[in-house]
Amino acid sequence: MTSLTPQTLAETVAAAMWSRDHAAQALDMRLDSIAPGSARLSMTVRGDMLNGHGICHGGMIFTLADTAFAYACNSDNYNTVASACHIDFLAPAREGDRLQARAEARTQGGRTGVYDITVHNLTAGRDVALFRGKSHRIQGLVTDTLPPG
Repeated sequence: MTSLTPQTLAETVAAAMWSRDHAAQALDMRLDSIAPGSARLSMTVRGDMLNGHGICHGGMIFTLADTAFAYACNSDNYNTVASACHIDFLAPAREGDRLQARAEARTQGGRTGVYDITVHNLTAGRDVALFRGKSHRIQGLVTDTLPPG
């Protein structure tokens, strides 16, 4: 096992998670950036992501936000899962819109943390959802790389 800088560790963890993240890959998500306690992921709304009203299904927006949350809260290499989350939908997204979820740690201490995720419509230039996730550390590491310190 080796120890890396916090940024390099976050990148290593993200690469390990991405290799196993079949849900994000199936939705054609892209990992735009990763840093300790933060992540940005994006996806383009496809026709098969639309609901009966012809707008992006809320579950797809939730999944994008939840995925950014997962990458942010695991960026320090400790296996971390969601213990609770909440989403507020602000505006619809339409087919062809590019959405980006921006996750930031608000607090992380011991085994719990709180993260805020904003889902922004890059095409329309407005926020479409606000997501708050609460995290809980479980046993183990994401990779064989030791966290710094």
